[in-house]
Amino acid sequence: MLIHLVSTWVVAESSVWKVQSGKSVAYIGGTCHILRETDYPLPAEFDRAYKASDTLVFETDIAKFKEPATIAKMMARVTYPDGSTVDKHLSAKAYAELSTYCQSNSIPLAMFQKFRPAMLMVTLTMMELAKLGATEEGVDQFYQKKATNDKKPVEGLETVDQQINYVATMAEGNEDEFVTYSLADMATLRQDFRALAKSWRKGDVAKLDELMVAELKTRMPKLYKSLVTDRNGNWLPLIEDYLKTPQIEFILVGVAHLVGPDGVIETLRKKGYKVEKL
Repeated sequence: MLIHLVSTWVVAESSVWKVQSGKSVAYIGGTCHILRETDYPLPAEFDRAYKASDTLVFETDIAKFKEPATIAKMMARVTYPDGSTVDKHLSAKAYAELSTYCQSNSIPLAMFQKFRPAMLMVTLTMMELAKLGATEEGVDQFYQKKATNDKKPVEGLETVDQQINYVATMAEGNEDEFVTYSLADMATLRQDFRALAKSWRKGDVAKLDELMVAELKTRMPKLYKSLVTDRNGNWLPLIEDYLKTPQIEFILVGVAHLVGPDGVIETLRKKGYKVEKL
């Protein structure tokens, strides 16, 4: 679940689509926010779309996320402000599961006691992925740096504050279930991440839907709604506005937002836009 965050080389499709409305064109790329060094170079279709585009559009302003003021704001939102600790916000059973996991993996839970459950589980997931050589240098970061160097305009579909709020609140009201579900994911994280990387590179939308969307939609429908479908709905009018401009945009968002029956790509098809995969 927390890998929201991807083969064959000769006949592989990609996770990049070309969308047209009359003469207006936009490319939409499904990204993995987290990748390993071995996942580079990226599929050639991403670079084709980048070179063809006038403007890059990300989920949010990635560069701003690295600013000290933004980091401070993020930490204020994902930690308890009153000196409280995570054990006070979980059932004894859920906290025991969390403690057992940390002890088994030599992780000093005391260091993270002030984190809210969502940030705590994201942190533990990143620690596990780091063992596979994964970093936050994913597709988004790669092209944000490239656009900066090439002086190509960059825009965002959401504000930084909106993104911070999603992270801070995604376990709100179902803290026990979120922790238990995330810990269960840890058991298969390595194989799931490898399968995700392979499916993303191939553009295997059915497998991506299975890995990233289907289980979340079934087991945690409220979280699926807030993290996926609500945001997709917010983005669609903005994407449709881009499809009215003479400029070519390359829109890069997490691939989980693009696949499946509720995904952006299928919705655009149903609205009558011409959609083809590169």
